[in-house]
Amino acid sequence: MTEIKRPQILLSNDDSINSPGLWAAAEALSTLGYVHVVAPRVQQTSMGRALPRDSDGIRETQELVVNGQTWQVHGFGGSPAQSVLYGLLNVMADIKPDLVVAGINYGENVASGVTISGTVGAALEAASFGYPSLAISLQTPVSEHFNLSDKVDFSTAAWFTRFFAEKLLRLEMPFDVDVLKVDVPAIATPETPWVVTRQSRQRYFEVVSEIDHETGLERIGYEGRVNEETVESDSDLKAVLLDNLVSVTPISLDLTSRVDLADFRRLLEE
Repeated sequence: MTEIKRPQILLSNDDSINSPGLWAAAEALSTLGYVHVVAPRVQQTSMGRALPRDSDGIRETQELVVNGQTWQVHGFGGSPAQSVLYGLLNVMADIKPDLVVAGINYGENVASGVTISGTVGAALEAASFGYPSLAISLQTPVSEHFNLSDKVDFSTAAWFTRFFAEKLLRLEMPFDVDVLKVDVPAIATPETPWVVTRQSRQRYFEVVSEIDHETGLERIGYEGRVNEETVESDSDLKAVLLDNLVSVTPISLDLTSRVDLADFRRLLEE
């Protein structure tokens, strides 16, 4: 009798190894295959695809019990992208992952700010090696983005994590679809429709000044704002923030502007 090989899945995030969103994803993905968890030891939100030279690189392997199951996990002293690199080149050195997943993130990753996201950055790093990659985020208030609150319900986002992970394991994505970016509205249920969207060009997270309640000092913060008059009808921003639909955006590693290159050269030669 031929043994059926279980898919090998690498799971990371940017909210740290202690994130309830990470563990919700791990539990959901464990029904599809074997999950290798490698994530930053500490909060690394908004790191994009950065590979900081001053990361300490300290690796801590620990066992955590999640819903009665014991998981051996790896906390890495670096950015989300560096955690993915450590996972690919060390933890899974002799295993080719069938899928790489980043999330579930505290906070939606939509519009022009997606390059800031450590969640998307981790998925892009994996995609640059040619691995199918999924970045999944849950809409949450800005006040919840950094505190790893256990009051956030990740169950629906976990359902969609498994749903789209299964598709990436089963289907071959078209050329130029390097990352599947999924954003789940806060009020979504498993019955919420999903739509294929494009990334909005709008700026969504606007910089604001705020007072640190502990120190009394002014600091730079951010808040989400949607310009309903100009938001694109087929965008991730409209789907999640205005229509309360699950947004599924195909992302490419190719950031080249979509212009005719010969025409653009002629423009520059004028």
